[in-house]
This record gives sequence, structure tokens and C-alpha cells, in this order.
Amino acid sequence: MKLKQRVVLLAILLVIFIFTKVFLIDNLDTSAANREDQRAFHRMMAGLRVELEPKLDHTLQSPWEIAAQWVVPREVYPEETPELGAVMHAMATKKIIKADVGYKGTQLKALLILEGGQKVVFKPKRYSRDYVVEGEPYAGYDRHNAEVAAFHLDRILGFRRAPLVVGRFVNLRTEIKPVATEQLLSTFLTVGNSTCFYGKCYYCRETEPACADGDIMEGSITLWLPDVWPLQKHRHPWGRTYREGKLARWEYDESYCDAVKKTSPYDSGPRLLDIIDTAVFDYLIGNADRHHYESFQDDEGASMLILLDNAKSFGNPSLDERSILAPLYQCCIIRVSTWNRLNYLKNGVLKSALKSATAPDPIAPVLSELHLDAVEQRLLSVLATVKQCTDQFGADAVLVEDRMPLSHL
Repeated sequence: MKLKQRVVLLAILLVIFIFTKVFLIDNLDTSAANREDQRAFHRMMAGLRVELEPKLDHTLQSPWEIAAQWVVPREVYPEETPELGAVMHAMATKKIIKADVGYKGTQLKALLILEGGQKVVFKPKRYSRDYVVEGEPYAGYDRHNAEVAAFHLDRILGFRRAPLVVGRFVNLRTEIKPVATEQLLSTFLTVGNSTCFYGKCYYCRETEPACADGDIMEGSITLWLPDVWPLQKHRHPWGRTYREGKLARWEYDESYCDAVKKTSPYDSGPRLLDIIDTAVFDYLIGNADRHHYESFQDDEGASMLILLDNAKSFGNPSLDERSILAPLYQCCIIRVSTWNRLNYLKNGVLKSALKSATAPDPIAPVLSELHLDAVEQRLLSVLATVKQCTDQFGADAVLVEDRMPLSHL
């Protein structure tokens, strides 16, 4: 064999070797990532059911100090939280030392201070579990049980971006009124034999109070995020206009995502993928009301999208509002880890997991069977939507690694 032919052959073999090595490394990396996703899923399932108990034997810290230390830019609580039951027990049982009207907003809520100085948000029960909210997908009052269910779904999906929520029964006469501010106390009234209040908010009316069963009111308690993590509010790029006959751009422009990708903070970093995750989350719970969202301040797009205010969910189990998924089917990208987690939850696993996770809550059963079935069916729709994207653009373009920069999209 001539020298020139040998050189050409060696060059070809070298190219083959390099490509083979790169291919194998890529596959090994992908395989390793998938194995880690599977291990994370099994860890989540193993710790899914959290019993509410006061034990904190291994630390002198208060439950509030522990929960505050959990918060970091990309998660509200860590994957492994052996103290979660104790923190949630404290939320459900600690003495209320002050009660005031809720912070700004359109829906009724109360701001409570629990023993130890911890701020929490109380949302009262407005509907029975079987009540169906008719009309627009964002219609009706807030659903307190939706906050509880949404928190546990956040755990199941592995996002860990929702503040802690637990159900609680409070005695309005003995626990709230004696420590209520004048502003809150002035909204109390009696309807029949029941104690009621209507609070202060955009839609709060004396004619539409929330009423206890006698003096005992069921509600949800959401743990206030630490003050050292101030929030920044953003307009959701796929927000609705809430005006009849007026569509938002995303509702008629199928190329809308291309424009979003060119604007900060969606042109790089994790924020656009967070938007996609949130669309999946909101579709599963039936929340079509995320017109704004919060992140931590001064984050330059690196903070997570915090899953706050999920109470406009689980209103109508028969309504699957597909437009909630617009970020997913218009952008046609999704995190590999999210895609893997959704596939692990197929075949009844999601329904079973959500039922198991919410079972220890003080206000259980948190969701009706119809709502649990609806979540299961919506999961199939999400998976089908991603498949349509992969069929059209290929899996490599649609399934995005978590840490991949988005500037190339």
C-alpha cells in the first residue's frame, strides 16, 4: 500500500474513532442523566407520604428557621426534607398570635402570624369538594384545597418551586377574632349560626363573605417566603387579556414564541424552560389564571419561576383548557428531566401519587375522585402534545437538557 493511501486510510480511521467516541460519550451522558432522573423519581415516591408530626429531635432550630434555610434561587425546599412533616405540623397547629387582612390581590385571604413570628397566608373554604365551577376557566372564588393539592403536585413533579401549603381548621371566634386587627375585625359578621368575614381585596364584598361551619372554618395555610428573598413580579408572556373580544398576541400568532425567545429573560438561561414547566403544571391542575408570575429580585433571569397562588385550580374536572399549554405547543421544547418525570407518572401512577401525598393532610380528602381522574387524563394530553412536537421537529430539538443555554433556539 502506498504511503499516500496509508495516510488517507489512517485519517479515515481517526475520523471514525473520534465520531464513535463522541457518540458513545453523548449516549453515556444521556443514559447517566436518565438513570439519575429515575433514581430521583424513586426517591420522591419513597418519601411521598409525609406524616405531620412535631418531632425535631436532631436540632435546636425552630421549624421556621429550618424552612427559611431551605430556600435557594432554584428551589423553595430541597429534594430530601426529613423535617418537612414537622414544619407542616407547625403550620397546621401553632398558635395564631395576630390576624390581619391579606396582602394585595383580587381574592379573599387573611395574613396570620403564628407563634414564633412566622407569617402565613390563610385562604378560606368557599366550595365543597364536589362543587363544579362553571364558566370561564378562571371563574369563581379561590379554592383553598387547590393550594394544598398544587403544592403536593409540585413535589411529585420534582420542581420544588411552590411554597409549603397545608390544610388547617381554625376557630374564628376563639383563634382569630381576639388577635385580629381592627381592619380585619370590621369585616366579620354572623349569618345564621355561622361566623363569617369578607376581608379586604379587589373583589371582596360584604354580600359575599366566607362562612365557617358554626365557628370552625376550613382553609389552607401557605408559608410566607423569607423576607431575605424579596420577590419581583413579571407579566406572563402568555397572559390573557381578560377582555371579551380582545385576544392576546399568543392567541392568534402561532410564531409568537419566536418573538419571546428574542426578549430578556427568555433569550438565555432557564426562564423559558420554567415557563414550559409551569404550563404543564398549570394544565394538570386546570389553572388558566397565571397572568403574572414571581421570581426572586435581581436574579438576572437565573431565579426559578415561583409557583405562587395556585388557588384558581381544580374548578371543573370536565374542562381541559388546552390554551394553558400554549407555551409548550408553540415553543415545542421541554426539559428532558420534566419529560422523563411525566413518563414515569403514566398508567395511573400520578393519580395514586397525588392521592397518597395529600392523604395525611388535616383537610383530607383534598380532591374528589373526579379531579384526580381529570389530572390523569390531562397528563396523557401533555404527553401527546410533546409527541406531536418530536414528530415534527425531532427529539433532539424538543427535549432540552436542563443546563443548556437557550440563546441558540
